[in-house]
Amino acid sequence: MLAEHLEGPRAPAPGWGRLRADLGPGYLINGLIGFIFAATGPVAIILAVGTRGGLSPAELASWVFGVFFINGLLSMLMSWRYRMPLGFAWTIPGTVLVGPALQHLSFAEVIGAFYATGVVVLLMGMSGWVKRFMATLPMPIVMGMVAGVFLRFGLDLVRALHSDIAIAGPMVAVFLLLSAVPALGRRLPPVIGALLAGAAAMTVLGSVDFGTIGSLGMARPVMQIPAWSLAAMIELVVPLAITVLVVQNGQGVAVLKAAGHEPPVNTIAAVCGIGSLLSAAVGAVSSCLTGPTNALLTSSGERERHYIGALGFGILAMSFGLMAPMFTDLMLAAPAEFIMVLGGLAMLRVLQGAFLASFGGMFSLGALISFLVTVADIGLFNIGAAFWGLLAGLAVSWLLERQDFARAAKG
Repeated sequence: MLAEHLEGPRAPAPGWGRLRADLGPGYLINGLIGFIFAATGPVAIILAVGTRGGLSPAELASWVFGVFFINGLLSMLMSWRYRMPLGFAWTIPGTVLVGPALQHLSFAEVIGAFYATGVVVLLMGMSGWVKRFMATLPMPIVMGMVAGVFLRFGLDLVRALHSDIAIAGPMVAVFLLLSAVPALGRRLPPVIGALLAGAAAMTVLGSVDFGTIGSLGMARPVMQIPAWSLAAMIELVVPLAITVLVVQNGQGVAVLKAAGHEPPVNTIAAVCGIGSLLSAAVGAVSSCLTGPTNALLTSSGERERHYIGALGFGILAMSFGLMAPMFTDLMLAAPAEFIMVLGGLAMLRVLQGAFLASFGGMFSLGALISFLVTVADIGLFNIGAAFWGLLAGLAVSWLLERQDFARAAKG
C-alpha cells in the first residue's frame, strides 16, 4: 500500500526516434559541465574526509565508484522514464558530517548508519510524507536558501578573475561576446565557447599537470559489512536524512520547479533511499537529488529537451565510476580557476532566477533571512547552514508575514 504514494510518469518514455530528435550539443554540454562539477571539488571532499578518517586507497576508490556509478545509473533511468532532468548525486553536506564521525567510530559503524539512512529515506518517500511537507514550504523561502547555496558560484567567478586572469579572462571575454551577439551565440553557445577558451588558455600556458595523472585502471568496489552501533545511529542517521530529504532534495526540487518541471517528489525520495542502500554496500554516502547539477542541466534550451543533458550526465558519471582513479587525477589536474569560471558563468542565469523567485513577491523577508543564514554557512548540531536557513526563514515569515501565508492558502 505504501507504493500508492509514488508518482508515476505522466507520459511514455522516449523511444530512439524521440531521443535522436531531442539530441543537441547545448544539452550535452550542460550535462558535461554538471559532471565536471561533480568530478572536481566534491571528489576532493570525499578524498579529504576519507583520508582523515583512515580509509584505505581501495576503500576511497570504492566510495568514488559508488557515488558516481550508482547515481549515474539512477540519473539515466529516472530522466529517461520521466522525460525530465533528474540528476542524482550524493549528499556533500552528509559527506562532511561523516568526517568527524570517522574520528571516533569505525567505518563499519558508519556504513551501518548509511544503511539505516537509506531505509528512513525510502520509507519517507513511500509514505507520501515528503511531498506533503514540500507542499507546505513557501517557494520564495526555499529559493532564498537555494540562492544562498548557489551564491558561491558567482563569487568564485569573481575570485578566479582575480587569482588567474590568464585563464579566467579569455573565458569571460568569449562568454560575453557570444552572449552579446545572438547570431554567434546560436552557432556556439556561450558556455561552450568559454569552455573551449579555457581549454585553449590552459594548453598555451601549460597549466594542466599531466604528471599527476595515473595510469588507466578500472575501479574495484569493496563490499562493506556494516556494524550496528547506537552511537552511530544517533549521530548520523537523522542529520543525514535531513540533508537528503530537506536540504539536497529541497534544492533540487526547487530548481526543477523554477525551470518549469514538476518533479515526482515522493518517487525521488524513494529512489534516493534505494540508491543510498546500494551505495552503502560499497562504502559510499547517501544519494540525493542534486541542486547545482540540475540547475546546470536546466540552465539553457527547451524545457522538453532538458532530460538529454541528464542522460549525458548519467553516462559520464557511470564512466567516471568505472575508471575513477584515472578520471579523478585528470579532473583534479586542471587549475581550480577553470572550474570556478565555468561554473560561475553557467550559473549566472540560474542565480538570477533564484533571486527573482525569492524577492519578487510574497515571503520576501523570510526569503531574505533564509538567504542570509545560508550564506553565513554556520552549522549547528552537525546539520548544515542550508537547513537552518530554511528553518529561520520559515520562523520569521510565520511571525512577521502571516498575511502572505493567508494569501497563499487562499490561492
